[in-house]
Amino acid sequence: MGHCDWALVDETMRAYHDNEWGVPVHDDRQMFEHLTLECLQCGLSWGLMLKKREIFRQCFENFEYDKIAAYGEEDIQRILRTPGMLRSERKARAVINNARCYQTVRAEFDSFCAYLWGYTEGKTVLYDGHAEGRIPVSNGLSDEISRDLKKRGFKFVGSVTIYSHLQACGIINDHASDCLCYGRINEANPTVNLKPDREAGQA
Repeated sequence: MGHCDWALVDETMRAYHDNEWGVPVHDDRQMFEHLTLECLQCGLSWGLMLKKREIFRQCFENFEYDKIAAYGEEDIQRILRTPGMLRSERKARAVINNARCYQTVRAEFDSFCAYLWGYTEGKTVLYDGHAEGRIPVSNGLSDEISRDLKKRGFKFVGSVTIYSHLQACGIINDHASDCLCYGRINEANPTVNLKPDREAGQA
C-alpha cells in the first residue's frame, strides 16, 4: 500500500492527502473551507493554496461563513492588504458572495452538507475505472451541481472546480486502489459503485 502519486510532491501535499483529501466532510464550516479553497485555486496551483492556507484563514476568520457574509468594503481592502494574500479583488468578493449564498442554502436545507450529500443520498461514489487512474477533470455530477450553484448565485463554481471539491470533501473517492487511504475511507463510510458519468478530460 502506498500513496497517490500527486501526494509525493512535498510534505505539505502528503499531509493534506493523508489526512483530508477524500475524507467525507459533514461539518458546514469545514465544507465551506474546502469549497473556498477550490474557488480561490482557479487558475493557480493546489500547492500554492496549501502554502497560503493560514493566510486565507486569517483573512476570512477561519472560514466562518456567517462572519464573512457580513463583510463590507473595508474588509475587502483589509484582505487585499494582507501580506501574502492573493491580489484578486474578484476572488475576495466571490468568497463574500459565496458565504451569503451559503447561508441561503443552509436556510433551505438545514445545512449545506445536507444539500450537497443529497446528490448521492449520503454515499461516497466509487466510479468504475477511477481507482485504476482513469480520473476525469469533470463529470455529469459536477456539471449538475455546478449549474445549480450558479443558479443560486455562487461564483467561481465551474464544473472542474466542483469536481475537485467533490473529491476533496469525500463525495467522490478518487484515491488510487493501492493507496492506503482508498480502503480506509471505504471501510468507514457508506459507498455506492457507479459507472462513468459523462466524464470530460483526464486529471
